[in-house]
Amino acid sequence: MGKVDINKKLKESTLLKAAFDFFTTKGFSKTSITDIVNQAGVAKGTFYLYFKDKYDIRNKLISHKSSQLFRTAVDELGAHYDELEFEDKLIKIIDNIINQLNANQSLLTFISKNLSWGIFKNALTTPASDGDINFTDVYYGMLSEAPYQFKDPEIMLFMIIELVSSTCYSAILYEDPCPIGELKPHLYESIRLIISRHKIESGK
Repeated sequence: MGKVDINKKLKESTLLKAAFDFFTTKGFSKTSITDIVNQAGVAKGTFYLYFKDKYDIRNKLISHKSSQLFRTAVDELGAHYDELEFEDKLIKIIDNIINQLNANQSLLTFISKNLSWGIFKNALTTPASDGDINFTDVYYGMLSEAPYQFKDPEIMLFMIIELVSSTCYSAILYEDPCPIGELKPHLYESIRLIISRHKIESGK
């Protein structure tokens, strides 16, 4: 990578960091592009070289931060990755992500407040930077390695993500209906039930 490309990446990274700092402290609606560029120390025109508008940088942040969560979770499985069954892999990844969000509640608040399935699906399939992970490739890779097939795998993933995001948000931030540690066994049992309902039995 040449010096020009390095400088471009640095400016983009600085803008993303400035936006994230404002979105998690001041809030998305109260943050202006002027706030972001002043914090990043770049001209306003520079912002538009990388992002269309404030919504674009927010969506790219969701993509980037989500990718970081998934990459950390997958990497930390390490050598155990190939030893686990599909259900156990997915639950281990989810458990790691929950722990990361529990440790970084401002990130949980940012993602949950701004997340929709459309944005999240785009985040899963369109990494924001070269170092980001494409979780859809990981997910479908896990499915292909399973000793059985699944019907409607995208719907299965949608249901699991909706279940995890809605229940964990309340449990982590408000301990409602219980602390996250108490919720986890119930959550993982429900995930296993969702996966079981989507399995295609042999001969069908």
